[in-house]
Amino acid sequence: MSLLVTGSIGLDTLETPSGKREQVLGGSAIYFSYAASFFTPVRLVGVVGEDHPKSLFTLFEGREVDTGGIEVRSGSKTFRWHGSYLKDLNEAVTVEVDLNVLAERAPKIPAGFLDSKFIFLANTHPALQQEMLASLKSPKLIVADTMNLWIATERAQLVKLLSKVHGFVLNDGEARLLTEEKNLISAAKKVLKMGPKFVVIKKGEHGCLLVSDSGAFVLPAFPAEAVVDPTGAGDSFAGGMMGYLATQGGTISGATLKRALAYGTVVASYTISDFSLDGIKRADRDKIDGRWHEFKTAMSF
Repeated sequence: MSLLVTGSIGLDTLETPSGKREQVLGGSAIYFSYAASFFTPVRLVGVVGEDHPKSLFTLFEGREVDTGGIEVRSGSKTFRWHGSYLKDLNEAVTVEVDLNVLAERAPKIPAGFLDSKFIFLANTHPALQQEMLASLKSPKLIVADTMNLWIATERAQLVKLLSKVHGFVLNDGEARLLTEEKNLISAAKKVLKMGPKFVVIKKGEHGCLLVSDSGAFVLPAFPAEAVVDPTGAGDSFAGGMMGYLATQGGTISGATLKRALAYGTVVASYTISDFSLDGIKRADRDKIDGRWHEFKTAMSF
């Protein structure tokens, strides 16, 4: 069954110790869609301006990603983000951000997408996330992501969103910022009280933490020898996780969630190996499954 994702589509300027790339295609929905399409068909909903890159509509050729939900808005400009990892590869510093089209109304979800059962609200304005969620008919599993910008500027809207989702994904810094808790398990438990049934906290090179009413589970990152560009790693992680969950009917049992986190971790390991989407483009399902089994074996003791 198709997985619907709504989120940002943008142009990124990226600075890492490995170099710099300017105005490359990015955005949470783009990374998520590419990653999730290794597992299940994806329905992509987003909005860009007249200045969108030509590569946007050729990126997914040959993949099961329906781009019929991308709106090209006349008279508007595409979202832009300039991030730097020069100080710390685990944390992006936002040098400049131009919301542009993301500060406008939400894109309309096509009628043919409204019956989607598995929903991922990728990182974008929490008010837009809620607006799009409200138009869906009967979703079975809803998971959302966010970023520090929205926690700092739109906290009330974000907290309102959390009361409407089954799962929430955020990184360690965002978890501490949102809850004012230093301990990540305490932070996750505080988020659970806001509504979600499970919380996944991404910890960069230190892996991820899953917390639900059943308890806590910690998974290390896949051992990568080289990290070129972390941009989109979290979105790719979420794409792999949600793509696998969709193949399991949206089940959120402890065992299924653990396997989903492992798939997300493996997919993200391809993303970080090169700038922008170049790393994940070199992956395929056979490679992902092989790395997943390697990862699983390494975690057994």
